[in-house]
Formats: sequence, C-alpha cells, structure tokens
Amino acid sequence: MTAIRKRVLFLVPAFVGGIGGAERVILTLLRHLDHNRLECHLGLVQAGSVSLEDLPSEVVVHHMRVARMRYCLPSIVRLAWKIKPQTILSTVSHLNVMSILARPVFPGNVRLLIREATTPSAYLIKDTEHPRLWDFFYRHLYRHADKIICLSDAMRRDLAGHFGVPPGKMVRIYNPVDVGMIRRSAHAADNPYRAPGPNLVAAGRLRKEKGFDLLLDAMPAVFQKFPGAQLTILGEGPDESRLKDQARRLGLFDKIDFRGFVQNPWVFMANADLFILPSRAEGLPNSLLEALALGTPVVASDCVGAMRELQSVDPRIVLFQTENRSAMAEAIVSALSRPQKSDVLRREPSDPIEQFVPSRVAEQYSQLL
Repeated sequence: MTAIRKRVLFLVPAFVGGIGGAERVILTLLRHLDHNRLECHLGLVQAGSVSLEDLPSEVVVHHMRVARMRYCLPSIVRLAWKIKPQTILSTVSHLNVMSILARPVFPGNVRLLIREATTPSAYLIKDTEHPRLWDFFYRHLYRHADKIICLSDAMRRDLAGHFGVPPGKMVRIYNPVDVGMIRRSAHAADNPYRAPGPNLVAAGRLRKEKGFDLLLDAMPAVFQKFPGAQLTILGEGPDESRLKDQARRLGLFDKIDFRGFVQNPWVFMANADLFILPSRAEGLPNSLLEALALGTPVVASDCVGAMRELQSVDPRIVLFQTENRSAMAEAIVSALSRPQKSDVLRREPSDPIEQFVPSRVAEQYSQLL
C-alpha cells in the first residue's frame, strides 16, 4: 500500500535579481527532504528572477507575483485553499506576519510554522522604520504560530526575553550548508580575481543592517598596510548607490569591486584571501558558513545574534567589536598577516561544519512538518 504523503506549502519571497538567504535555505531543504513522505509545494510570493534549476521535479511551484509584500494576504489565502496543505511553513518576518494574520481563514486545521530569519531586538533598533509596530507583532502575533523556528539559541533567547514568546513555541534549527554543492560550484569556474591581492570578499544584501558602510570606512587603514589589496562586494540592495558614492568620497572606488548579484558567489569566496562579515546584526549568516566550508579565513562583527554561538562551534571565526571601524581594520590586517589558508579538502571529516549538513537539518524540519 502506498503511504499517504503529507502536503506542505513553503512560502518564500522572490527577490528581484536572484536568491536571498531565506530562499536559498528553503531550496536547499527541498533538495534534501524525503519526497516519498512529503508532497511539497513552493509558493513564490513576489515577482522576481529565482533560479530553480536545482529544484527537485517533485516540487510544485506556484507564482503569486504580488507587487509588494503588504498586499500578499489574499494571494496566500487563495493558494492555501487551492492546495489545502496540512502544514504551511513561512519564512522572513514580513511574510510571517501576513501568514499569521491569514491563519483564521486558512482551510481546515492547517498547522502554521514560521521561520524567523533575524534577531528581532536588533531588527527593531537597527533596521526597521516602524519599531513600535514590529514590537507589537513579535509580542502579540508570533505566539499564534504552532512553532517558531529560530536559527540559533541566541535568537530563541531574544524572542523569549524581549517579547515574551513562550519558550515551548520555539525550536532551534541551524541553517543547512550544502558543502558538497558549494565546493563543486567553487571549483567549477576559474579564479575571478585578476590582481594578486590580497583579495578580500564580503557578501550580502546591501542595506544598513549588513554594515557595508562600516567596512568601507575601515578599508583606508587596510590599504595603507596592504596597498595591493582589493575588496569585492557581492550583492544588491537599496543602499547600493549610497555605498558607491561613499567609496568615491573615500577615494577607494578603483579598489572596490561592486559585483552585484552573482549566480556563483562561492568561486569568489574560495579564491579570496579573507571573507569579511561587517554586520550590525545577524540571524545566522549563510555566507559566513559557506566561507568556512571553503576553508577561507573569516573575520566577523561580534554583533547581536549567533556570532559567539558560531564561534563556539568553529573557533576559526575571528570576531571584532560591532560598529568599531578601527577594530575591524585591525582584525583584517591581522588576518592578512598570517600564513595563507590550508587546503579545505585536507580537513578532517569531523569538521564542525558537519553540524549544518542538509540531511540532518532536513530531518529536523521533517519532524516538525
């Protein structure tokens, strides 16, 4: 007798210009979930160019093409009634709020899981225009989800301590890091750097939370010590033009390469001498985990979120004081002064990155779905 598969709807944004961190996590999960047990549907809320070539053929894709996230509630409800899933999994804060608001009109007894992608208290302080509204959402709406998936223990403590979310509602599941796929992609293309370097790379959405303005301010001191250094920034976002203007004002524009969205960021990480994460706040930075998987040295801001937690898992991470430009420059110079990185392929199988293996993470999600 064929077992009845559980029907699950995954709701994600679809950022114009490529895949964001939340989408990448869901796509990785969909590649590693057991499709003999789960009938998986992927709901892409906003219009955008999302690469789906690696998506399993069993996954049914639904394009809602909503212009703005604030208008997505009717589309989510229509899709839920069309599919009638047993479970809905939403990811990122705005979509989580809309899914909770829509829950009373979802069909049947659908279970609602939400995945929080940022550290809420830091988000309120540093990266939102409406902190009081979001404080209300976290305090009074999040508790109405069946489960809240937190990316770190620090995030779980943050939601409980600052917003009174019941601890029993939350579960910590780390992001998956598909080490095999990342390493294959990294070695599938030639070295993208033309200059001998040292070559530095940073990656992420170009917005205030990610701290790229702080990194640009720190770079003159780095270039003074390493005149041949080059910085490559991967990503797009609302602050792109402002950051380029800042680089020009600092006289660094010829030393900074704004690459925008790239389909294969891992070839840049693998061939870089150093990966830098200058963020003001983080949930669980995928790019940092990917750099570690490639054996690239990492210096990162000791920002609100999971940084200390990650450092306890992998002591190769070097932290500097958040929003301290001098400390950032000193950490970069110190890292570049050390011997070159060792071959990632020679590391022991017990490497701490194994804690983020997709099959393990997918099984944790399966138990909730």
